[in-house]
Amino acid sequence: MNSPTHSTPQVPEQPRMSQEEYARSRHAVWLGAAALFTDELGRVLLVKPTYRSQWLLPGGGADPDESPEVACQREVREELGLTRKPGRLLAVHCLTPGHPDVAPDLPFPGEVRYVLDGGVLTEADIAALRLPPAELSAYEFLDSRAASERMTPVDAQIMLAALRARLADTTAHLTDGRHVAEVPPLDRHQVHTRPRAGREWPWHPGSVPDGMTIPQAWGWLFTPDGRVVLVIDPAERLAMLPGGTVEPKDESPEATLVREAAEEAQLSLGNVERLGWVYDATGEVYGGIGECARLRLAARITAIGPSTTDTATGRRFARLLTTPQQAAALLGWGEQGYQQAEMAARMAELRFGIPRALPGPVYELPVDGGFPGRGRAAA
Repeated sequence: MNSPTHSTPQVPEQPRMSQEEYARSRHAVWLGAAALFTDELGRVLLVKPTYRSQWLLPGGGADPDESPEVACQREVREELGLTRKPGRLLAVHCLTPGHPDVAPDLPFPGEVRYVLDGGVLTEADIAALRLPPAELSAYEFLDSRAASERMTPVDAQIMLAALRARLADTTAHLTDGRHVAEVPPLDRHQVHTRPRAGREWPWHPGSVPDGMTIPQAWGWLFTPDGRVVLVIDPAERLAMLPGGTVEPKDESPEATLVREAAEEAQLSLGNVERLGWVYDATGEVYGGIGECARLRLAARITAIGPSTTDTATGRRFARLLTTPQQAAALLGWGEQGYQQAEMAARMAELRFGIPRALPGPVYELPVDGGFPGRGRAAA
């Protein structure tokens, strides 16, 4: 039997473009680069241009022969007087023509902007900042919420995504201010950061002095892989350790933490150990009770239940899983927070046999409970 014969239709040959014509036919957009700097309290550095009302991250457009990294380094030198290489890529953003944040009379082909990590500026670095008076009139370090309020909406979205990517050890990919792929947990819950009250209060490892009131018990609560759980109240959008006020019905501060962990985050705990305490000279938030100890504890999580509404607030808290170092950055307690994180990780290793957490992104605990990939109880 003869096989059927198939013939390919003849396609008229297209005239070849010259190299110049091909180059002109390619999609062309602006290329920009910015740096995300923070101070030692985690506040974001913004600069005020002389030519517009909104504030910006330091940076600008790339020259024709520049890569984003070279453009960022040059702009930082010209705008701030700092000579330093940028760090890793935090966010890449595509702004399309016709976006509402672009002036309607501006011929705009679109822009690809890179946001690179500028790092943390010390007091000496900040004292050395020098602005070009014809281009920039001021700079300021602001917490993430305040910074976003001074920027155009799309610039604020880029800044927040870059900051959250730094905190979560990831890189954000956005178009017109929206994440291209799945929205990361810190962005999904719109988590903000700010220096928190009490960051300068004395931190005391060890036991609370006899007779000192303990009105508060918060816990560094560890999963078997060394990460800790933070809760996000949707009313505040700030990270917190599970825990709360010691109630008269609680037998001990340890019992308070067990109760609050179950109510806020649906966590069951093993043995609870005291880590240390923060000295509060006034107890103002507790009705002016005078000097008191805000207790910090540590415990191993033995089970994670389905997410439910917190009985005290009537709100469902998000439950995020972070390394202790990431938690310290998100909590906004400054150096004291990092000291607590290190002590808690060391206690988890020595007392609970829990290894140090490996670097990795921030995760959200499953809504239906259980350890990620391990079922409802620890192995």
